[in-house]
Amino acid sequence: MNPSPMDVDPMVLSGETSDIYFLRTSEVLAKEGVNPVATMEVFASRDGVLCGMREVEALLRKVLPANSEVWALSEGEPIKRKEVVLRIKAPYQSYGIYETAIVGFLSQESGWATAARECAEAARGIPVISFGARHVHPLVCGYLDYAAVVGGCASCSSVVGARLAGVDSAGTMPHALIIAMGDTVTATLAFDRHMPPEVPRISLVDTFKDEPEEAINVARALGERLTGVRLDTPPERGRVTPDLVKEVRARLDLAGFKHVAIFVSGGITAYRISLFVESNAPIDGFGVGSAISSARPIDFTADLHEIDGKPVAKRGRIPGITPNPRLERLI
Repeated sequence: MNPSPMDVDPMVLSGETSDIYFLRTSEVLAKEGVNPVATMEVFASRDGVLCGMREVEALLRKVLPANSEVWALSEGEPIKRKEVVLRIKAPYQSYGIYETAIVGFLSQESGWATAARECAEAARGIPVISFGARHVHPLVCGYLDYAAVVGGCASCSSVVGARLAGVDSAGTMPHALIIAMGDTVTATLAFDRHMPPEVPRISLVDTFKDEPEEAINVARALGERLTGVRLDTPPERGRVTPDLVKEVRARLDLAGFKHVAIFVSGGITAYRISLFVESNAPIDGFGVGSAISSARPIDFTADLHEIDGKPVAKRGRIPGITPNPRLERLI
């Protein structure tokens, strides 16, 4: 699957998502007949993983006139504090009102991607799936999951996020299915009957009974058709622990179900992933939600550094182009 092209929301194009002072600035400059070729540079406030540049590019391709220049770092690249990640050289009126959107794309998505990278690195090769769509506004969940994949997640739960990232969406089954049907084995068998064969059969085994017992029950019911079980033990029951994972693995193996994988979710963070990995808990995948979705954005700042070829800058900044040999021509 290939990544889906990034669309530009009409509210972004119209300027409705912009800070009002950029719109007023545009009005003043237009009435004064002022529209210099301005070079704007964007830099990060801290180290992290760059994300959001595909949206920036999609926006700029719609609004910049011919002969404009855009230089940028690539999506997913590690960035350093105060490193210039984007440089735009074009008539100021063509892009000035979009400063809010440009730094917003980068700030939010880079924060998510950075948190995802921390989780993926802690997992040391064990797949991490983004389960954070439920923690954000539905209109941005796709960009959250896209950023998570850029950061290192193997996949994500939302359909739109998977489309944007060019991966297959991933998920198991919710507690709601099991509770509605009244029994884990009954629900898992129904799932198996009605889902297409390419959908992995992964049963949630913490709803009604002891996790190891329920894992054995669904394994006996589905046999080789069962891909895995998911442990999502709530905090009221002590959450999923390395010892619980080891017990489930041991009991499945003793019962002859060594092919059944074990996935864990529920309050999983980079720190908790490290604990599981360091304890050698036999985990085949992590589902991570709020540790990614609640990540602190990386603040990005945009400054004008040239006006009609003349070096300029506000106090505290160095006038003129800031060298960064890592930048590549985008437009």
